[in-house]
Amino acid sequence: MLSNSKLQTPTMFHIIPAIDIIDGKCVRLSQGDYSQKVIYNENPLEVAKQFEAAGIQRLHLVDLDGAKQKKVVNFKVLDAIASKTKLSVDFGGGVQTDEDIRAVFDFGASQVTAGSIAVKNEELVEKWLSDFGSEKIILGADAKAGKIAVSGWEETSNLWLTDFLEKYVEKGIRYTISTDVAKDGMLQGPNVEMYKDMKQQFPELNVIASGGVSKFEDIEQLAELEIFGVIVGKAIYENRITLKQIEQFALNS
Repeated sequence: MLSNSKLQTPTMFHIIPAIDIIDGKCVRLSQGDYSQKVIYNENPLEVAKQFEAAGIQRLHLVDLDGAKQKKVVNFKVLDAIASKTKLSVDFGGGVQTDEDIRAVFDFGASQVTAGSIAVKNEELVEKWLSDFGSEKIILGADAKAGKIAVSGWEETSNLWLTDFLEKYVEKGIRYTISTDVAKDGMLQGPNVEMYKDMKQQFPELNVIASGGVSKFEDIEQLAELEIFGVIVGKAIYENRITLKQIEQFALNS
């Protein structure tokens, strides 16, 4: 078991590309809408290798089939990327049971994101924190109009984002990925104020921003907040942000 000790605020800002999977293919949605699916590559491993070649160290891998079906579906994609690259893979989507999370780690994930399950089964996520340690579990805290969204963003809970984070920080969570659902896939810029507030209210929390990044200046603006990192998806796939820019940023950090 890993230590649950308090983490130090990181000095390095991480740019974390996203690979979202439907039917084994690399896709992107807009605002979590499965009807607005765009396939960017038939081979996610090929995409992951491109990221690795650019000096990227972390990958956010989302099983969208799993999120919808409430069970992990795309084990093969995780296995291929984890075994054939050196990327540190954070996996999310469909992880609902002890068997799921152990299988995901067995297939090579470095961390697992607990999203909807953290709303619907707090005791289980608390058990995972105890079993695997705070370094291994990331809290998925996605919000619509300030309230937590679950089940692939198809449902909105009655939980306010701040209250949700506070509860889990008390349970030992030290990492969170937070998406403003209204921004995701829209290429209209991230909700900087939301992440600024999160960092101020929970300075011990490693905050990973997600959603809305459209240009490299968005990344630079988030880096100034001294949060842990940012997940970037559509902006990379549509070449608004290049791997060369990311590589250069990492070299200068």
